[in-house]
Amino acid sequence: MAIRTALWKVSAQPQALIEAQLPSEKLLEDMIVAAPKVLSDEWMLIGRQESTDVGGIIDLLAVAPDGSLVLIELKRDRTPRDVVAQALDYAGWVEKLKPEDIAAIYGRFAPGKNLAAEFQEAFGLPLDEDTLNQSHQIVIVSSSLDPSTERIVAYLADRDIPINVLCFQIFSNGNEQILSRAWLLDPVHTQTTTRPVGKNEPWNGEFYHSFGHSNERSWDDAVKYGFISAGGGRWYSNTLQLLGKNDRVWAKVPGAGFVGVGRVKGPVQSIQDFVVQTEAGEKSILEVGHATYLREWMDDPDRCEYFVPVEWLQTVPISQAVHEVGMFGNQNSVCKPTTPKWRTTVERLKEHFPRSESKD
Repeated sequence: MAIRTALWKVSAQPQALIEAQLPSEKLLEDMIVAAPKVLSDEWMLIGRQESTDVGGIIDLLAVAPDGSLVLIELKRDRTPRDVVAQALDYAGWVEKLKPEDIAAIYGRFAPGKNLAAEFQEAFGLPLDEDTLNQSHQIVIVSSSLDPSTERIVAYLADRDIPINVLCFQIFSNGNEQILSRAWLLDPVHTQTTTRPVGKNEPWNGEFYHSFGHSNERSWDDAVKYGFISAGGGRWYSNTLQLLGKNDRVWAKVPGAGFVGVGRVKGPVQSIQDFVVQTEAGEKSILEVGHATYLREWMDDPDRCEYFVPVEWLQTVPISQAVHEVGMFGNQNSVCKPTTPKWRTTVERLKEHFPRSESKD
């Protein structure tokens, strides 16, 4: 069933807002460029109306914090077959873009600005050319979603093609118009099935975790109290939901290396609910931890810190982190890599962490 949203005024006598028409999807594109958060809080726009070498023009191009690219196509008045086929065709072109090509695209989109500097400003992370465009996803933006488009996109997504639809609707509220949005699929699914460039293989059952050790979260706390965590935005925290009880997860501190492997003990919990065991009984991590854990956003469900309890099988201090040339790395808080590099990385890690096979 196609996505439809209904909005109501909150009062003793609720009133439904009347659905209106968007004057044009060109206006929607202009709005996205003016305020990219209309589309996503976690992407940085880097291109608009960019010509491809396959005879077409991409509506919008964005980059995610892990360096993956997001191809954004507005449905406009095209048929489902046309818009999906064109997006897939463009994705083949996007996949081949090199870092210098991407920098040139951004130069045309934002003259005088530097891609690396703006990426650092947007995400608080350095732009790594080695991970830039190592994967990509496709997003179709539409002011309405017909059943045919929904079926086609769902079919592709079920077969691990990273494609999604963001549907916008307009409602009248007096002299104002209100914009609502709804995803066809959970964005976490698309984020974590971003198409890797090059050969991939079946997932080996091992989860990867990027632990952002800083003043915001402490690896020493994670080891002592048994957890992994992420926050600062849904792009970072939502992937924790991929983990289920007894899943094995390998933790890496970006810039240092792999520091531990453990088994998941329970579901994701927000900082509001997460407590740890101490000699004095259960305490909030904010009472005993050595980091801030984004306490300034603890009342914001989109940006606060989320935790997953873990029973560590083996850990090492950051000073002894395991790093070798060619080992896997990614900015996703949790992912299920399908690149051969992940399989070989886990094989090497098992030599460094011999207790990783215990407690199965």
